[in-house]
Amino acid sequence: MAARGARRLLGSLWIALFLGQPDPAAAARSSSQSPAGSTVRTFTPFYFLVEPVDTLSVRGAFVILNCSAYCETSPKIEWKKDGTFLNLVSDDRRQLLPDGSLLINGVVHSKHNKPDEGYYQCVATVESLGTIVSRTAKLTVAGLPRFTSQPESTSVYRGNSVILNCEVNADLVPFVRWEQDRQPFFLDDRIFTLPSGALIISNVTDGDGGLYRCVIESGGSPKYSDEAELKVLPDPEVPLNLVFLRQPSSLTKVTGQSAVFPCVTAGFPTPVIKWMRNEEELTIEDSERFLLLAGGSLEISDITEDDAGTYACIVDNGNETIEAQADLIVQAPPEFLKLPANIYAHESMDIVFECEVTGKPTPTVKWIKNGDMVIPSDYFKIVKEHNLQVLGLVKSDEGFYQCIAENDVGNAQAGAQLIILEHAPATTGPLPSAPRDVVASLVSTRFIKLTWRTPASDPHGDNLTYTVFYTKEGINRERVENTSRPGEMQVTIQNLMPETVYVFRVVAQNKHGPGESSVPLKVATQPEVQLPGPAPNIRAYANSPTSITVTWDTPLSGNGEIQNYKLYYMEKGTDNEQDVDVGGHSYTINGLKKYTEYSFRVVAYNKHGPGVSTQDVVVQTLSDVPSAAPQNLSLEVRNSKSIMIQWQPPPAGTHNGQITGYKIRYRKASRKSEVTESIGGTQLFQLIEGLERGTEYSFRVAALTSNGTGPATDWISAETFESDLDETRVPEVPSSLHVRPLVTSIVVSWTPPENQNIVVRGYAIGYGIGSPHAQTIKVDYKQRYYTIENLDPSSHYVITLKAFNNVGEGIPLYESAVTRPHTDTSEVDLFVINAPYTPVPDPSPMMPPVGVQASILSHDTIRITWADNSLPKNQKITDARYYTVRWKTNIPANTKYKTANTTTLSYLVTSLKPNTLYEFSVMVTKGRRSSTWSMTAHGTTFELVPTSPPKDVTVVSKEGKPRTIIVNWQPPSEANGKITGYIIYYSTDVNAEIHDWVIEPVVGNRLTHQIQELTLDTPYYFKIQARNSKGMGPMSEAVQFRTPKGSAGKGSRPLDIGPDYKPPMSGSNSPHGSPTSHLDSNMLLVIIVSVGVITIVIVVIVAVFCTRRTTSHQKKKRAACKSVNGSHKYKGNSKDVKPPDLWIHHERLELKPIDKSPDPNPIMTDTPIPRNSQDITPVDNSMDSNIHQRRNSYRGHESEDSMSTLAGRRGMRPKMMMPFDSQPPQQSVRNTPSTDTMPASSSQTGCADHQDPESATASYLANAQEEDSGQSLPTAHVRPSHPLKSFAVPAVPPTGSTYDPALPSTPLLTQQVHSVKTASIGTLGRTRPPMPVVVPSAPDVQETTRMLEDSESNYEPDELTKEMAHLEGLMKDLNAITTA
Repeated sequence: MAARGARRLLGSLWIALFLGQPDPAAAARSSSQSPAGSTVRTFTPFYFLVEPVDTLSVRGAFVILNCSAYCETSPKIEWKKDGTFLNLVSDDRRQLLPDGSLLINGVVHSKHNKPDEGYYQCVATVESLGTIVSRTAKLTVAGLPRFTSQPESTSVYRGNSVILNCEVNADLVPFVRWEQDRQPFFLDDRIFTLPSGALIISNVTDGDGGLYRCVIESGGSPKYSDEAELKVLPDPEVPLNLVFLRQPSSLTKVTGQSAVFPCVTAGFPTPVIKWMRNEEELTIEDSERFLLLAGGSLEISDITEDDAGTYACIVDNGNETIEAQADLIVQAPPEFLKLPANIYAHESMDIVFECEVTGKPTPTVKWIKNGDMVIPSDYFKIVKEHNLQVLGLVKSDEGFYQCIAENDVGNAQAGAQLIILEHAPATTGPLPSAPRDVVASLVSTRFIKLTWRTPASDPHGDNLTYTVFYTKEGINRERVENTSRPGEMQVTIQNLMPETVYVFRVVAQNKHGPGESSVPLKVATQPEVQLPGPAPNIRAYANSPTSITVTWDTPLSGNGEIQNYKLYYMEKGTDNEQDVDVGGHSYTINGLKKYTEYSFRVVAYNKHGPGVSTQDVVVQTLSDVPSAAPQNLSLEVRNSKSIMIQWQPPPAGTHNGQITGYKIRYRKASRKSEVTESIGGTQLFQLIEGLERGTEYSFRVAALTSNGTGPATDWISAETFESDLDETRVPEVPSSLHVRPLVTSIVVSWTPPENQNIVVRGYAIGYGIGSPHAQTIKVDYKQRYYTIENLDPSSHYVITLKAFNNVGEGIPLYESAVTRPHTDTSEVDLFVINAPYTPVPDPSPMMPPVGVQASILSHDTIRITWADNSLPKNQKITDARYYTVRWKTNIPANTKYKTANTTTLSYLVTSLKPNTLYEFSVMVTKGRRSSTWSMTAHGTTFELVPTSPPKDVTVVSKEGKPRTIIVNWQPPSEANGKITGYIIYYSTDVNAEIHDWVIEPVVGNRLTHQIQELTLDTPYYFKIQARNSKGMGPMSEAVQFRTPKGSAGKGSRPLDIGPDYKPPMSGSNSPHGSPTSHLDSNMLLVIIVSVGVITIVIVVIVAVFCTRRTTSHQKKKRAACKSVNGSHKYKGNSKDVKPPDLWIHHERLELKPIDKSPDPNPIMTDTPIPRNSQDITPVDNSMDSNIHQRRNSYRGHESEDSMSTLAGRRGMRPKMMMPFDSQPPQQSVRNTPSTDTMPASSSQTGCADHQDPESATASYLANAQEEDSGQSLPTAHVRPSHPLKSFAVPAVPPTGSTYDPALPSTPLLTQQVHSVKTASIGTLGRTRPPMPVVVPSAPDVQETTRMLEDSESNYEPDELTKEMAHLEGLMKDLNAITTA
């Protein structure tokens, strides 16, 4: 309001002085009324009478740049050149004229020294008043006289038009004139010059003939062009075609200038020319600004913006019509729609100078105060694009303000004066004292509300008004805010800056004037914890085929200093978004794919974090030449003079643009000269004709884009026929016909006619119920089988087959077949031999290719190679044969074959699925003969990282344990390999960075996992990603689950882990993921005692074995040989076997306890067993020399698994049912490095391996590496044994290892006894998939007898009875302890 009042005129102010001012405080609210007694100064007229204009000069001339300013006090005039003041006192060439104009004598201009050319500005200053600047004027100095084109001799028919060129630089055009026969040539209505300097003569007469030249007179001696002779010919007697001698060209002009559109033609009869603008005919006759020049050219003078548009010149001579068009673009210099107005104001007030401009292009506006640029700040702001706002006026703000508008074609200035008024002296009477208790009752980020009490001098204060002065701390520029009505004692100050200290003071006013000021109050606004807004004007453009530049501006709502930007980008159609940190407002990303769309977005960061993302912008990289050659190039010899060449496009992703065609190069194999044919469009074949008979040709193909030619294929060769096949008669009858009826279809196959010297173009198949003429189908001559579909079941069909060529159809071959009923699913082949008209098949069919091999190259590519025994030893193909490769996968079972043709002995099969087994076969075709399919080759593509996340992720709460949840999922649909594990991420914040989520690894292919000790009544978010040997796949979408409400009970009781517990190395100290229940002290005591008893049992067994080992070694060796050579049968599933609590193997004296753990752990599962002997692969039982190495390796495996950190975190204790034997293993499930067992050498006599106590600590990293290296299932070496099963006996932990009951793991077999052969127990402590173990069944009767005999020879009956009695006593003690 104060700013609006301050712009009132002086007259209103003086009215206020005469009428008086009852309320002095109103001066702060509206300066339309000035306080009584104010000292008022009038505005001083100060402006330019003349301003400099753009000037063109020549070297050596003198130039005057005019400037004159008016003021009551004579102003001081100075000049600036290119923004710098000129020192005219010591300048002998440039001087200031009395009126203020600038005189430049002898303009200097050369190629390297141009001191006078530039932008000049006049500056006028009046002391104690201010400074104003003029518009800028450009001084251009014409260059040295130089012709860019010169006139040439020509001839013209009488009555036609002619053009003589004389092209010079634009700044030299005003200095060009023409001479005829070296005499000045004067222009008239028939003769004129174009703006470029060219001379146009229309309606030529005989007097126009002669010698012409143009002259440049730009100071100094004139420069002449070459002379050109113009000959005038008589009228032609025959019509001449219309041609343009000069067509109109598009122009860009400034309003007020003139434009000429040339339209000069030649032809006979003389044509008529008319002009159109924007498809409307111009009426030139009545227009003052449009003029039709001689010959038909159009001149437009005093151009306005309305003249812009498309102009067309239409030429017609009655015989034909020609047309040409051009655009006129009109620009306009800046023009003021609203000039700045003079303003009166008081200190601390806010004002706005208004300035509205127009122009084309849109002008930019800058403000000048007393000759200096106004730099926008907190107190000087550009508002509404062009207006200048000044906040919190101070005395030094007084002066002249100028609005300067400029665009490409000009600039203009307009100014106004600001006068700061002094406050009127107070009238006689008491003034109010300072307001009391000024406080900030409400402080926000961008506003503060102040309240106060009335001054002590006026307790009621009903007639008082208040003014609040405020400023930033440390700034002397105060701003003012007034209360809205008398007596109001609060005000809200808006538009403050966050986290900034402001100083406030309040002044009360009564009718006598303003009183005392309150004590300054410092208040800090609240910090604005807000994030930046989106970066505006994000733009992206491609620089090259592999790089894109992205630019953007600073966010309008930065909410603090922008620290940096993050640019996100990804290939369109993918989910793999990448990002890069950027400090500025642009970035160029290199290394992108060619001719590929990418999307970009930008996020600004301040100290509070990332702001709002911009919208995605999509841009495509530029195209380039293809980076790969076409695929599957094949040749087919059609006849003695033509070869058909076929190919497939380059692989996807290598086109680098739109394929516009292909380039074929071919040559005779004996020559190097090439012939090139280009094919447009997407055609993938070409028939090359006109070749020589019996000649070998080589071919190669390259793909084309708009950028050029890509790489070519390798040369491949084919030889044309010596003589063409006969097509003077129809083909003979096909040599055989084979039909196979199904329920609703019949498969028809055949072989070609025996006489293959006659051309066959194809085959015609006729069929119908009872008659073969109901339907006819024609197929290609290469085809050898066809399936007739959509037939009726249980129907009798007659089928005919005929070969045909261009002469006609040959002799038919008939066959009949009855389709099967709906209920018949069998497949019975019906093969008719020597039916009527059926000749004997070809006695010499083609031999199929041999040695087919599949070489795996990548996850989607396999190379197929083969040999052809019908070729020479060098395997060089010299005839027209080609090969057909077919392939398919058996998953799903109904997959169809895919085929491809090639003329080489190898083929690259692409676009296969990762980790998939394919079968391949090849056949060869030569002429009309084909081989059968070769033997199949198999290949499995390499694995690839999973390309889809796990499916069907669900989270449920465990019954009875509210703080435990169970996560279930399904494998990814695109696993691309064997899944080796999963990673579960969970967090309470779905927007947290992924590295802040808790990680739960799941090793193996388990599809469920428990997580314990979660917080009750809390939402959790879960994501899962799968892992295979190649890496991690994508994450699943976040699944939310809120834990149930309730108090901590049994299921959520804190785990007593003891003082020596060390957290697992999994990135989280929480015990989540351990699915085992807690052990109390009683159970701990039972376990310790049980382990001690079992240790005694092992010692006894070891003693017996060691004692008997030497005496029975030879007998045992013979028994082993017998057992190896015997036949064995295996049971189908170990889950069917439920042994008693303790079985005693009478042959080997081995024990195995049945797990009676009280913990009903749901994860403990029986081990699946292979269903047949095919799952078992033989393993080498040779006794090599690396026994010592194996022993050390095995000891490391034992120590790793005795107390695995990962096992402690997972608590996996699978029940194992394993037969063991002291003999070396004969057969095994798939062998892996991490699970090798140690073969018993015949030279070994030791009873037990020594267990290193320090090896009991297992590293999580070692486990992880071992798991990754072993990609196959764990191995258990087994062999057939006695019908009574043997069991592994748990042993006590090794000396020096501490058993922590808090860790949910079970140490198994930490000491090895050679006579008790174990089966890779090293994997039990890890979270592995269930271990497949083969449990042998009873051997045959003869084998059983031999084994029993061997047993009797090894153990005496009395010794066995004694040992049995001792063991029974020990077991009674163990049962008593367990029962207690």
